[in-house]
Amino acid sequence: MKKILLLTLIIISLTANAQNGWTSLFDGKTLNGWKRMAGTADYQADHGMICGRTVFGSPNSFLVTEKEYGDFILELEVRIDDTTANSGVQLRSHFDPTANNGKGKVFGYQYELDPSSRKWTAGLYDEGRRDWLYPLMLNPAAQNAFQLHTFNKIRVECIGNQIRTFINGTPAACMVDTMDHKGFIGLQVHAISKPEQAGEMVCFKNIRIKTSNLSFTKFPADIYVLNNIPNDLTPDEKKNGWNLLFDGKTTNGWVGAYKDKFPDHGWEVKDGILSVLGAEGKESANGGDIVTTEQFSHFDLSFDFRFTPGANSGVKYFVTLKENNNGSAIGLEYQVLDDSLHPDAKLGRNGNRTLASLYDLIPANKQSRFIHQPGFWNTGRIIVYPNNHVEHYLNGIKVLEYERGSKDYRDLVAISKYVIWKDFGEAAQGHILLQDHGNTVSYRSIKIRKL
Repeated sequence: MKKILLLTLIIISLTANAQNGWTSLFDGKTLNGWKRMAGTADYQADHGMICGRTVFGSPNSFLVTEKEYGDFILELEVRIDDTTANSGVQLRSHFDPTANNGKGKVFGYQYELDPSSRKWTAGLYDEGRRDWLYPLMLNPAAQNAFQLHTFNKIRVECIGNQIRTFINGTPAACMVDTMDHKGFIGLQVHAISKPEQAGEMVCFKNIRIKTSNLSFTKFPADIYVLNNIPNDLTPDEKKNGWNLLFDGKTTNGWVGAYKDKFPDHGWEVKDGILSVLGAEGKESANGGDIVTTEQFSHFDLSFDFRFTPGANSGVKYFVTLKENNNGSAIGLEYQVLDDSLHPDAKLGRNGNRTLASLYDLIPANKQSRFIHQPGFWNTGRIIVYPNNHVEHYLNGIKVLEYERGSKDYRDLVAISKYVIWKDFGEAAQGHILLQDHGNTVSYRSIKIRKL
């Protein structure tokens, strides 16, 4: 009787899907249309579900569709019962049969399923390639949407160059990227490190896809868009108040610090990149710092940067130019530095002069896996809220936060190099500055939204 009822429900579901433009990817009974890749995890069709079980000694395993998909909206439900488990849903992904000594490797976009205390479910990962793309630290409001011991509703919208994710109806990640336009969909069973974790299970059901008459679900304006197209803003970003501070072609909107025009040497705009040129590591001795002509008070600032080996630079904010000092202009500084080679990383106090730190005040709390080394692009982000709470991010990870003007902040200033400047960093508004520290460092995709 139960089998008849289950079959009836599956038939009703398939009929309803077809009428609404949806296609079921799982018939509820078999794994027809799917194939296992890369690992040896056990996948079985079980009572209208696909359940995958971990196997000790296996790399990450994937059950992938035999068909490839380009633009689509994907919906499914997933259940995980153990906080030590991990899984994901591959999107527009691929298989390299020659990797791992001929054992093969799956690579491509992944919708993360993370039941741990980190709570990054619905973030976007690049399996087997670039690592994390959109850690859910970028959208804390979505971090509690996933629930253990029950089925969670997943929705992914892949249309053109944009991917949007949802978990239980909550908007989570939004990314613009051009790496993959088509590929298979896959269900991951993650590798395990301990024998006692063998047999951990992740179950999927109601897997369906729509490939025509597609449109995006509206996202809230305050959700950060990771836009990997250089110097680009989506229509939604523009509508939500984002503006480019560098157009990729000119130096419009920038002048030299303590100058009325852009430096005539020491900086270069080429191939959509704004670069400060090397000058033997001498601070502001070549072209000098550059600042925005506009001043900002409360804002969300995002920027890509790439440094050469041993390089030093910085992005400063609340720069007033009132100090009339020699060398680099004064302001709160998001440190841009090659920690491994530049000596400044070992100076200061407790690492407060390292990459992404609030220079000479607060060290960045970061893991090496989230640092892209010289020659590769990093994404920095600085948020200054209207209540003067400030956050620094590096490649999607929040690395520090503080309250501008608080007692704790002023106590730090009192033991820093900035103690000689009255009310340092507490101005109501200021310029954004890119520092010339005598090393070649490049910037692009500098965008800001006033809060």
